[in-house]
Amino acid sequence: MNEKIFKTKKNGMKVLVLTLFGLAIAIGLVVFGGLKMDAGNYYLGVPFFAVGLVWLCLGWIPLLGLKILKPQEALVLTLFGKYIGTIKGEGFYAVNPFCSAVNPAANTKLNQSGDVNTVEKTTVNANGVPVVVPADKRISLKIMTLNNNRQKINDCLGNPVEIGIAVTWRIVDTAKAVFNVDNYKEFLSLQCDSSLRNIVRLYPYDVAPGIDTTGDGLADDGSLRGSSEIVAGHIKDEIQERVNQAGIEIVEARITYLAYATEIAAVMLQRQQASAIIDARKMIVDGAVGMVEMALERIEQNGSIHLDEERKAAMVSNLLVVLCGNKDAQPIVNSGSLY
Repeated sequence: MNEKIFKTKKNGMKVLVLTLFGLAIAIGLVVFGGLKMDAGNYYLGVPFFAVGLVWLCLGWIPLLGLKILKPQEALVLTLFGKYIGTIKGEGFYAVNPFCSAVNPAANTKLNQSGDVNTVEKTTVNANGVPVVVPADKRISLKIMTLNNNRQKINDCLGNPVEIGIAVTWRIVDTAKAVFNVDNYKEFLSLQCDSSLRNIVRLYPYDVAPGIDTTGDGLADDGSLRGSSEIVAGHIKDEIQERVNQAGIEIVEARITYLAYATEIAAVMLQRQQASAIIDARKMIVDGAVGMVEMALERIEQNGSIHLDEERKAAMVSNLLVVLCGNKDAQPIVNSGSLY
């Protein structure tokens, strides 16, 4: 079902004024007819009284067709079950009073953080009895944000990770949103969850050898942690493909939270620490070897000290111990000969 814009003039104020004016005239006719009947002139008083009374009983019906819309709001109208159109744009409208507005997601609230919650609007009357307040049937056309709960998903290596996304969206076709799905807000939330699972399963948490994340048959460096922009783009495209039938446009999708699941977080932290220690040690050793080589070259260039191979080996050993040790070296003064 495609959207039909209900092109009608904003005659709400005219209809309101004319209706109130007509009700005032009806009150005047009732009073006039009653006075004439009290005076005994039934032939003149009864018709005026009857016309005024009927007018009072039915004259308020046009007020049911008055609709007020704010900027970036729409109202989907049906007449006796048939979709007749959608009114958009701010203003004071007058439509067929027998039209009814439709919005199946009027009582559904998408929290900024949390899953979908159904909220019932109730109030309490003077007697303390709860009364249900009719939900607002207007549909917002503004850009809105959906931030579902974090999900635990296995990446392509089978490691459980926790991930959360924020999706910004808006309605572009009100007819599809209202009539093609049962509740477009719940539909969007569920499609975000399923799309997120499908995409996350294609990527490792961190860069891993021999993993193809693009589908071209070649290993690449794609990962959830290092390619967050690319992953978010794939998630956005996946969600958009699923919600096209609901008349929803996905503006943007962003990863808001990414971490290993709690059951393996400690082990992965130790792995990362070990990798960092190894990388640091490699850098320290490379720097130490370079410094030792530079020291030997400077000694040979000056020519003031002549070292044989055994003394060079002892010097290299001492320098490497000093430069590569975790703690400060404790010097030992040798007062004798090396031999």
